[in-house]
Amino acid sequence: MSSNSQLEKERVPSIVILDFGSQYSELIARRIRETEVYSIVMGYSTSAEQLRELAPKGIILSGGPNSVYEEGAPLSDPEIWNLGIPILGVCYGMQVMVQQLGGRVTSAIGKAEYGKAPLHVDDPTALLTNVESGSTMWMSHCDAVEELPDGFVRLARTSNTLEAAIALHSRNFYGVQFHPEVVHSIDGMIMIRNFVYNICCCQPNWTTSAFIDEAIANVRSQVGDKKVLLALSGGVDSSTLAFLLKKAIGNQLTCMFIDQGFMRKGEPEFLMEFFDEKFNINVQYINARKRFISKLQGITDPEEKRRIIGTEFIRVFEEESIKLGPFDYLAQGTLYPDVIESSGTNIDPKTGDRIAVKIKSHHNVGGLPKDLQFKLVEPLRMLFKDEVRKVGRALGLPEEIVGRHPFPGPGLAIRILGEVTDEKLNCLRDADLIVREEIKQAGLYHEIWQAFAVLLPVCSVGVMGDQRTYDWPIVVRCVSSEDGMTADWSRLPDSLLEIMSNRIVNEVQGVNRVVLDITSKPPGTIEWE
Repeated sequence: MSSNSQLEKERVPSIVILDFGSQYSELIARRIRETEVYSIVMGYSTSAEQLRELAPKGIILSGGPNSVYEEGAPLSDPEIWNLGIPILGVCYGMQVMVQQLGGRVTSAIGKAEYGKAPLHVDDPTALLTNVESGSTMWMSHCDAVEELPDGFVRLARTSNTLEAAIALHSRNFYGVQFHPEVVHSIDGMIMIRNFVYNICCCQPNWTTSAFIDEAIANVRSQVGDKKVLLALSGGVDSSTLAFLLKKAIGNQLTCMFIDQGFMRKGEPEFLMEFFDEKFNINVQYINARKRFISKLQGITDPEEKRRIIGTEFIRVFEEESIKLGPFDYLAQGTLYPDVIESSGTNIDPKTGDRIAVKIKSHHNVGGLPKDLQFKLVEPLRMLFKDEVRKVGRALGLPEEIVGRHPFPGPGLAIRILGEVTDEKLNCLRDADLIVREEIKQAGLYHEIWQAFAVLLPVCSVGVMGDQRTYDWPIVVRCVSSEDGMTADWSRLPDSLLEIMSNRIVNEVQGVNRVVLDITSKPPGTIEWE
């Protein structure tokens, strides 16, 4: 996980999350940022000396998949306990705290706790101030604290876990055996605010306006009087970046829209009219449809599709920039989750070492060729998607762009399973448009995180007009989420699904069946590839 971005160097984090391999580490960071306090995620092996140099006001130890009593289990630098900085241990992080400070953690076989559990508060002060006794918390552990270190006291318990929340008040050390960062923990944000404001004494200075001012200053310092080329896709990220860069460097910015042929229906025309004509942002249109689809002939593996499209994207940029430039910098709308998923890390349960866990590559992070001819400008690199939307709105980006659903960089190429052809692309464009039209017509567009269609590489028998058909099925995928890290399938009205199905089958050539994806993330992913 990168900790070397320009913004990260410029701004000192108030809260550092030490990641022990939890799926929720980034969510903790996001929750803290919701309190307008800047936080970053770093590896659990970050040294006390590094933390001393950063001088955060607080440290949070994340959860993780290991047991602290196992040989080689990941532990923090023992010197962090001598920094004089408040520390909050979450789940495995609490067990690390107990183990390293002289307590004992054992297996909770027969008393493991997963899911919702009422929290009985014994000490409604400090971390648990204003937390209602009996409120629901989200538990996920198979180990438990058997003996507290000297000086620690119990703050709360559940029916299965005696030491559900603990504290060493004199040193501002706190631990919880549940996950306050997840939405299922009813008073979780109260605890996070208590830690951030009351215990760490942080100031709410991570605001949208502060970010914009810092980002503009950083871009101007990095770029100087050089020219910048931006890959504009029309999505929230690149659009927000275009507005930010326009404000920072004005006419030094040139946007290039490469039409790789995998956009949604009517989007290339909309994009050019919106940015070039309406907002006077210089956008150069490059029609590369034939070039891209030729590269995907015979390619069925989704990761290979991403790699090919990403590499070709940069190649086109390099070639076209010679005609338009020269350009010294390439701007990208890379976000924090992009960096995390593309170079994510986890903990080896046997050795305790950090290991790479590559979920999927992003063409604007992991797919860059080694001979890249541009220097990168990535001012959004440390932002989550919801933070980007706030920045976009503050910059004056219209809601029709800011409120758009996320769209993958490789576009419809990864929503077509199997080989990509012009016939399949036209089919999927028409079906996808119907899904989005009907979602908007029902007034549900902004209540859903993503709504789209997927084309499967199989055919099934149908009957249309008393004739036998043998055509493709379309999968309708609609999910609700806060940040895309986890998602649940959206419960759409039956009447809406019926309209979608009827329109797709009747209006889209080559389709005779519509199915609904009702899988959450996890265990599935939002996209199908």
